[in-house]
Amino acid sequence: MYPVSDRFLARLAESHRVATRVQLFLTTGQVIDIPHTGGSVTVDRSQAIRRTCTVTVADPSLIPRTPGDQLATYGARLQISRGIDYGDSTQPELIPLGTFRFDSVGGDVNQGPVTLQGNSLEVVVADDKFTSPYTATGTVVAAITSLIRRSLPAADILSRITDIPIGSRAYDIQADPWAGCQEIAAAAGAEVFCNADGVFVIATLPDLSTAVPVWAIEAVEGGVYVSATRAMSTGKVFNGILASGENTADNVAPVSYLATDNDPGSPTYWGGPFGRRPDFYSSSTLITTAACMNAARLKLAQATAPNASGDISSLPNPALEPGDVVRVTHEDQSRELHQIASFSVPLDTGGGFPIATISAKEDA
Repeated sequence: MYPVSDRFLARLAESHRVATRVQLFLTTGQVIDIPHTGGSVTVDRSQAIRRTCTVTVADPSLIPRTPGDQLATYGARLQISRGIDYGDSTQPELIPLGTFRFDSVGGDVNQGPVTLQGNSLEVVVADDKFTSPYTATGTVVAAITSLIRRSLPAADILSRITDIPIGSRAYDIQADPWAGCQEIAAAAGAEVFCNADGVFVIATLPDLSTAVPVWAIEAVEGGVYVSATRAMSTGKVFNGILASGENTADNVAPVSYLATDNDPGSPTYWGGPFGRRPDFYSSSTLITTAACMNAARLKLAQATAPNASGDISSLPNPALEPGDVVRVTHEDQSRELHQIASFSVPLDTGGGFPIATISAKEDA
C-alpha cells in the first residue's frame, strides 16, 4: 500500500471531502491543472499495461483543433491523484494514482463533455517494437533496465529482488520489448510494472500465507465494507508448472523444474481429487535449475489464482496496490484474507470501489 498517514486511513471510514487532482505535463515543460467532473483510474495486475485512466472534462474548448493546441495528444503526460481534504489548515493529503501517456481526447465539440484517456508508462516500452534484432544479456535487473531505458532513457527503476544472471535471449524484429521485460523478470520469479509514482518496479508477488494485511474491510459500524462475493472455479486452473530452459547460444545444457501445488489442504493439491493438470513454460533466459524454479513458482501462483477469488466493494482507498493483502470481515463475522488483483478508483464522490482478488483464504 502506498504510504499514508494514520489520519488518512481513519478518515476513509468517515464522512470526508474528496480531493482530486489531474495535471497535464506538456512537452514544452508547462504543467496545466485540468478542471474535471469525473473519471476513474483502473489498476489491474493481469494486464500488460497495469494502469489506465479516463478523465471527464466539461469544457469542449479543450478539444484540440490543431497539433499545437494544449491538449494535443503527442508526447504529453497526465498525473492523477486522489485523497482527502481535511477542511483545516493542512494541505489535502493526495495519493498518486499514476503517471500516464496521454493517448486520446474527444467529445462533443459544442456541448461537451470531453473525455481524456491515458495508459501508464509500460505502454511506451511496449509500443517501441524492435526494428532490428535485439539480444538481452547479463542479469535480470541489467537486462530489464536496458530494455526500459531503450525507450525511456530517464526512467526510474527500482529492484526489490536478488539479481541473477540470465541466458542470452534474442528478439526478432517486431517483437514486444515489454513482453521481453516480463519474460526476463520471470527468471527471478518476479514481475515488472510501473507503480503509482511512475517508477518501474521489479518485485516478487507477496505470499498470501505470510504477508501482513495492509487494510481491514469490515462489515461493522464505522467499517468500510459494502458488499462481497466469493467464487471458486477450475477453468484455466493448473496445479503444476514445468519450467525449462535451453540456451545453445551460451552452450548451456537443458535445465528444468516442476513446481506443484503441494499443500494437502488445497483444493488443487497435486495428486489430490483435482488430479494433475500441468502447464509448461520455457525460455532461453533460464540457464539454472534455480531460475527454472523461480519461473515455475511464479507461473504456478498465476495458474492457481483463479481457483479462489472474490469481488469486494468498499469505500474507496486510493492507496491500495495490486498484490496487497486485505482482511475482510463479512456480515456473519467470518473473516478472509484476500490478495488484490485489480480495482478502479473514481475521480468523483459518487463512484463505487470494486476490488477483484486473485486469491483468498480463511483467516483464523
